[in-house]
Amino acid sequence: MNLAAKYRYIVVEGPIGSGKTTLARRLAAHFGAATLLEDPDANPFLPGFYRDPARNALQVQLFFLFQRANQVRDLVQSDLFRGITVADFMLEKDPLFARMNLKDDELALYRQIYDHLKPQAPQPDLVIYLQAGAETLVDRVRRRATSYEKTIPDDYLLRLADTYARFFHHYDSAPLLIVNVEHLNFVDSAADFDLLLRRINGMRGPREFFSQG
Repeated sequence: MNLAAKYRYIVVEGPIGSGKTTLARRLAAHFGAATLLEDPDANPFLPGFYRDPARNALQVQLFFLFQRANQVRDLVQSDLFRGITVADFMLEKDPLFARMNLKDDELALYRQIYDHLKPQAPQPDLVIYLQAGAETLVDRVRRRATSYEKTIPDDYLLRLADTYARFFHHYDSAPLLIVNVEHLNFVDSAADFDLLLRRINGMRGPREFFSQG
């Protein structure tokens, strides 16, 4: 399968616990692609945010905004698009978290900075949105080893999943493959991963859905 001619810039998105980074790495490894990945561990405000959101929301949000904007700007200025690039985020989703977590005055400041920083990034050739039920996402986060994620309130994860669902319900800026990952395991099941590859290669419309089981 030669996806390089069809999809040069692939974005995998989804809420915490959906497996977006894992799938992005798997796709990149399979195709020998470059990666563009978030680095939440580099954000010094993130553990404090999950302990006390009201106190740390603006700091954590601005750190991620600067980080993601710089990554996208570097992508635009580099020659990564000679081959495939797989990312586990899209800059357009950054305001989702801001609207969820910031107070009105903080949100106004964030919007000014966002509009000033936002680079003119190319649109993805394909966006893969990983979707799962809220209970599944909560369970996956609870089973992960990241210590500070274990303190995330269930209510926050539920609101985040709903926010993503609403965003992608209206998303039409790039071809979109919505993947229900409730019964798919792209890490441990080669068959599931092969199914996904065939589904990607067979996409014909601007918005399609893939589910299993």
